[in-house]
Amino acid sequence: MGGYPHPNLPPRRGGRLPGNTARARYLRRNMTKAEQVLWRHLRMKQMAGWRFRRQSPVGPYVADFLCLDPPLIIELDGGQHDRRKPHDEKRTAFLNAKGFRVLRFWNNEVLTNIGGVLTVIREEGFALLESPPPLAGEDLGGGEA
Repeated sequence: MGGYPHPNLPPRRGGRLPGNTARARYLRRNMTKAEQVLWRHLRMKQMAGWRFRRQSPVGPYVADFLCLDPPLIIELDGGQHDRRKPHDEKRTAFLNAKGFRVLRFWNNEVLTNIGGVLTVIREEGFALLESPPPLAGEDLGGGEA
């Protein structure tokens, strides 16, 4: 999402734009349907035990979903992002320079193929960590019976 000014966010007193924290708070309260659907699957460490934050400030931007370990940012794009490609490329370059892997999904993709989206997130996260932990119920090995 990100970028100044947010079309539905009123300016602060004195006409100044609100800071990223206020903008992030506003965006958390006004999530899109696709953001709500994805958040239900990421919250409370449901994705491989990774802690995701929603609408989290990173420099001059607000990331839709951010995880520090593995360093992942997930951005959900609606139709307006076709017109904002140069802005999105600049934003992605900034976030990459901060050490994050940015994954972008269309809102429609989240709404119609949440399983596929979650699979990509999991695979990319484990690729960043280089060695995935065993899935629940898998034998940890390491000893003789």
